[in-house]
Amino acid sequence: MEQFIPLIILFAIFYFLIIRPQQKAQKAHAQMLESLKKGDKIVTTGGLIAEVVKPEEDFIKIKLNDDTIVKLDRAYVAKKVELGENA
Repeated sequence: MEQFIPLIILFAIFYFLIIRPQQKAQKAHAQMLESLKKGDKIVTTGGLIAEVVKPEEDFIKIKLNDDTIVKLDRAYVAKKVELGENA
């Protein structure tokens, strides 16, 4: 039994330093994707800054400029630009 104590401690450290923070970040990102609404500014994983025109179930219609509206898969939204940030 004494052989397993260091292994258990190592797993606990691994869990609290790597797995748990990653799960929290993943949950926060999923919540952000669900809360997107018309008019929100987002940054895509490709680095494009766009405005949400119409959120749909699997896709989001975004406006890149005054003339260009495209459909983007929700998985490619990196983050939501908050009001205080410059976009």
